[in-house]
Amino acid sequence: MTVSASIPAAVLGMLLLRYIRTINKESDDGFILEANQIQTTASAGVSLAAGIIFTMPALIIIGAWERFDFIITTLIAFTGGLLGILFMIPMRQVFIVKNDHNLKYPEGLACASVLNAGTESKESNRAMYIIKGTLVGGAFKALISFLGILKNILEGAIILNNRIFYFGGDISPALIAVGYIVKLNVAILIFIGGFLGWIIGIPILSYGFDSGALPIEDAWNIWSTKIRYIGVGTMVIGGISSIFRVRKGLLDAVIILFNNKKTNSINISDTSRNISSKAINILSFLTIILISSLYIYITKNITIALVTTFIMILMAFFFTAVASYIVGLVGNSNSPVSGMTITTVLFTGGLLYIFGFSGTEGMIATLGVAAIVCCAACTAGDVCNDLKTGHIVGASPYKQQIMQIMGVAVASLIMAPILQLLHENTPGGIGGKELSAPQAGLFASLVNGFFGDDSIPWDMIEIGLLLGLFITVCDFFLELKNYKFRLHLMPIAVGIYLPFGLSTPILLGGLISYFVQNQNDSQKSSDKILDNGLLLSSGLIAGESLMGLLLAFIASLGINNLFIDMPLGISNFLTFASISFVIFWLYYKS
Repeated sequence: MTVSASIPAAVLGMLLLRYIRTINKESDDGFILEANQIQTTASAGVSLAAGIIFTMPALIIIGAWERFDFIITTLIAFTGGLLGILFMIPMRQVFIVKNDHNLKYPEGLACASVLNAGTESKESNRAMYIIKGTLVGGAFKALISFLGILKNILEGAIILNNRIFYFGGDISPALIAVGYIVKLNVAILIFIGGFLGWIIGIPILSYGFDSGALPIEDAWNIWSTKIRYIGVGTMVIGGISSIFRVRKGLLDAVIILFNNKKTNSINISDTSRNISSKAINILSFLTIILISSLYIYITKNITIALVTTFIMILMAFFFTAVASYIVGLVGNSNSPVSGMTITTVLFTGGLLYIFGFSGTEGMIATLGVAAIVCCAACTAGDVCNDLKTGHIVGASPYKQQIMQIMGVAVASLIMAPILQLLHENTPGGIGGKELSAPQAGLFASLVNGFFGDDSIPWDMIEIGLLLGLFITVCDFFLELKNYKFRLHLMPIAVGIYLPFGLSTPILLGGLISYFVQNQNDSQKSSDKILDNGLLLSSGLIAGESLMGLLLAFIASLGINNLFIDMPLGISNFLTFASISFVIFWLYYKS
């Protein structure tokens, strides 16, 4: 799971700009648009990081590569990210300006709150909420990852009546913050998914399962080999239903692309202007030609390259719309881009298998499509989130889009070197025990199922398909009855697909936001009531992120950690007490 970088980028950009202006004795007012541009550019890194780490290590795992190819990895990151931006721009009018879907863009709102607070005059103390959150988030990361005083997860499993029962939760203030930002409905849906997979699914599927390992290891094994594939099937239904929901938006986007007069009008204000449709069409055409050439190079087969290029265009366009819709619904951190990529792998692998392609050639072609689509979907969600923030603070979409392209260009250059450093300097490398690369491992097993010796558990995927259809029907009736609580399928699918430990802190954060809202004046808007908590939550996310970067730098100097050897009971107690403190602190300060 990746946490949106827009928030830490907004915090860091705001602090740096304020520091520079203080040194130069300039006014504190009026630099919100500059901070927004920094956030927009810098956040491109996380979208490409997600797209690449979810897919490219699969080539190492299947044995096609021994090391990460710099040129191929860079080109996939850049072209995939660029397509995501170009395909999303025509959808801005539909999802952000018109917003007929009533999308909230929770992290976009949080970024706007950060920028508004951080660029206020010195007399305002709202920026201190961000700084306090950053310090607490950073301290937790250091205590867990560098000193080892706190554990990163509290979990356990037992066997009752020949069945395995598991429960656990990650110790992450950042995930609690994510839950606060996305609010209770979405947090509950993610937890429902985790509950269905881990609390109900594992006991059912573990009957008679005895590998001789510890119960907790067996629980993780069942999740990895069975439960995750139920999440895969559920995500496929979620992707299809999302495409159906945004079908009008897709049609509007196509119309905008071919309506040059409207998009290029000189009368359009700076806050409404996008990159022209003519420029989008030309850049898209050149990018697709480059991708097609790349497919020819890596597959050594013109026919398979043409087939995969067509599939890639189709999947990238559809899932750009889906990602934009889902990010508006559940936030960038909860966007199930790996689920969209799984759908791409199944669709591409199935078609190539039907066409008679096999072996390593088919695996590389399928993963090549998956990598581009994943980068496109990730980047589309990120740029949609940033454009929402810009729409709130009055930024120029055109300038944001240009900066996003620059951010993608720079970020794409560092993906392969970082992956290679991780691969060479981690015991077992990427795909080993310490860096298991779960999404890439899943994609490797899927392509091996189509073109190699592995088998795909289709029975689990079918269960997921049926579950997805059932939940979709339930949500349809809730929508008809105008209930506030909804059963959006994608967040539930995310909960099934991801480790249960992630859903627990997200639920806690959602509950905090609910209680804070209920304790305040109901006449205020909900976003205004939750504003202090949004700033604290943004700080918590930024603190963990920035401390992670600092610890990575320290590790590059040869100091991986300074772990303090503590008895397990004391460590567990300190961990529980510390995360309880964060929960009550966030509630009280909010």
